[in-house]
Amino acid sequence: MTALSEEVTLILIPVAAVVGIGFALIQWFMVSRVNVSKDSSNGMKDKLLEEEEEGVDYHEVASKCAEIQNAISVGATSFLFTEYKYLGIFMGAFAVVIFLFLGSVKGFSTKSEPCTYSQGNICKPALANAVFSTVAFLLGAITSTLSGFLGMKIATYANARTTLEARKGVGKAFITAFRSGAVMGFLLAANGLLVLFVSINLFKLYYGDDWEGLYESITGYGLGGSSMALFGRVGGGIYTKAADVGADLVGKVEKNIPEDDPRNPAVIADNVGDNVGDIAGMGSDLFGSYAESSCAALFVASISSFGVTHDFTAMSYPLIVSSMGIVVCLITTLFATDLFEIKHVSEIEPALKRQLLISTILMTAGIAIVSFFALPSEFSLFNFGTEKAVKNWHLFFCVAIGLWAGLVIGYTTEYYTSNAYSPVQDVADSCRTGAATNVIFGLALGYKSVIIPIFAIAIAIYVSFSLAAMYGIAVAALGMLSTIATGLAIDAYGPISDNAGGIAEMAGMSHKIRERTDALDAAGNTTAAIGKGFAIGSAALVSLALFGAYVSRAGIKAVDVLTPKVFIGLIVGAMLPYWFSAMTMKSVGKAALKMVEEVRRQFNSIPGLMEGRVKPDYANCVKISTDASLREMIPPGALVMLTPLIAGTFFGVETLAGVLAGSLVSGVQVAISASNTGGAWDNAKKYIEAGASEHARSLGPKGSDPHKAAVIGDTIGDPLKDTSGPSLNILIKLMAVESLVFAPFFAAHGGLLFKLL
Repeated sequence: MTALSEEVTLILIPVAAVVGIGFALIQWFMVSRVNVSKDSSNGMKDKLLEEEEEGVDYHEVASKCAEIQNAISVGATSFLFTEYKYLGIFMGAFAVVIFLFLGSVKGFSTKSEPCTYSQGNICKPALANAVFSTVAFLLGAITSTLSGFLGMKIATYANARTTLEARKGVGKAFITAFRSGAVMGFLLAANGLLVLFVSINLFKLYYGDDWEGLYESITGYGLGGSSMALFGRVGGGIYTKAADVGADLVGKVEKNIPEDDPRNPAVIADNVGDNVGDIAGMGSDLFGSYAESSCAALFVASISSFGVTHDFTAMSYPLIVSSMGIVVCLITTLFATDLFEIKHVSEIEPALKRQLLISTILMTAGIAIVSFFALPSEFSLFNFGTEKAVKNWHLFFCVAIGLWAGLVIGYTTEYYTSNAYSPVQDVADSCRTGAATNVIFGLALGYKSVIIPIFAIAIAIYVSFSLAAMYGIAVAALGMLSTIATGLAIDAYGPISDNAGGIAEMAGMSHKIRERTDALDAAGNTTAAIGKGFAIGSAALVSLALFGAYVSRAGIKAVDVLTPKVFIGLIVGAMLPYWFSAMTMKSVGKAALKMVEEVRRQFNSIPGLMEGRVKPDYANCVKISTDASLREMIPPGALVMLTPLIAGTFFGVETLAGVLAGSLVSGVQVAISASNTGGAWDNAKKYIEAGASEHARSLGPKGSDPHKAAVIGDTIGDPLKDTSGPSLNILIKLMAVESLVFAPFFAAHGGLLFKLL
């Protein structure tokens, strides 16, 4: 028996979710107190603003900021509504596919069936699994879409406010950007938990004691979350990088004007892209990881002693861990916004890294409390046909090692992508001899940066599997994501700060204000890379847990790589991340080509544009990015969604197992190296631009040959770090969860090709 009763569990989980939503709303209210209305003096009449010392009219600057913010918000909202319209059609069509495939397993029978794992018991009919899996898929898809959309609205609401707060000091601007990120982080974590908890309890009204069927159908929630995340990440990534590459190549390299110069026609599209790619796409992505890790843990637990004895509190262990995570992240956020004040730009990055460390230490204590109260002292877990005896402290170590492995990955990512350390400085130094050496050094850095994260993931897998079989790996993934609210806050902080810098440049603010926003942005680049590292690491663990659940559900006794069926799947699966990356990078290239041509056309054909006498046609560049991203996101998305269906239906469950293993092993390596290579190139460019050290000044200033070489490296890295790299983690986990959802169909009717032969 657990120390925590079922009644208390039923109260604790939704209360934690509501507390998270409430805290997000408080943070949003505090951000909203910064007024960007052009009619307001922002309550500053009694305070000396540095901008006023320089003779700049506050009202004029505030008016420009409000105008730019509105343009970015309208562009981002318009794109997402168009994207979600297409995704709504896909969502409906794929829901029908789920129902038809799973319903046909037993010929749409409404008769109760013998349970797969609880021998001797009777479970609900296969048709029920089809219906409830479809409903869960739609719930996950809607929640994922909502997560991305809310994140985008919050980011576009906060960007100009961060710019205006930079006038009062870097500390005020940091707090505004961080609080805005926290709004997104807590809303996403709390909404994900609340919807999953409510779904389980509603499904329970029908399933009753059939926990095996209940938690098998709830895996559709993870599938819905990740399928929306895939298109959001790919579509948003193509959008933002097409605009970014176009703006950089023509503006910086050819015309030698600043990155966010209002004369650049692609500048609004670039700022819109930060929100639809790095905010909306990333929000959906991390929601998908959270949903899948929870679903994997719940499914594995449901076929273990927790499910057999109907111990609801022990079954809900993954949800209680997430609830504790919300409370821990709430306390951690106060360290950034209330307990420590940032007075200098050099304190920004340490403050963000401190968030990771504090949340990890506090969460370790939280996991110990949850493991003691929510789990029996000893129980058994399903382990591929056998029962494994496990103690509650074993699960504490499983969650904790996932949590600390995430911290190791985060700090390693920071070391390889921050310009405060030698790897990025070496990349910057290589720009002395041109773009070619910059590219060589950047690629080498990306490959090398894979080593420590892979060892961290490997150790986490070995320890958690040894202690608690596949359930251990599932909760280790959950451990890595348990501080998701803090992770998302520091991740979303980056694009918000990037937008703030762009608005400062376009509004014509002073050099001192732009220096502050640039410092916020540089720290944000590193934290964004850390967020991607977390997403990729957790995806590896989630995918392995889902892989184990798929193998169990498909009735595979062992995955033998020496059999031809498995090996062909393995080698094809290892190829898929390269095929996917080729598609996404070429898509960015094609879209960027059109953007470059349009930007050049405007500079060459609009009289007075370069002199700043007339405004460029921003809308045309926004349209180019929108059209290209919506068109180009379909082929890579189809590749990921169709591969498990084709492999399982035509080649069978063993070949599909090989495909999943191959894509996992290959995808993690490619994703980490791509993300870190791009991040390093970006920060090498910023290192030269900032000129904060003697070495950096020797490479600059802006417009010098080393700086131009750095811009080219950054341009090559953009699709790697913001499109291909982050999307690959969705590829590996989405194929795994899709295979698990369709496992009953593949087990019953799969392998058509081999049957014919």
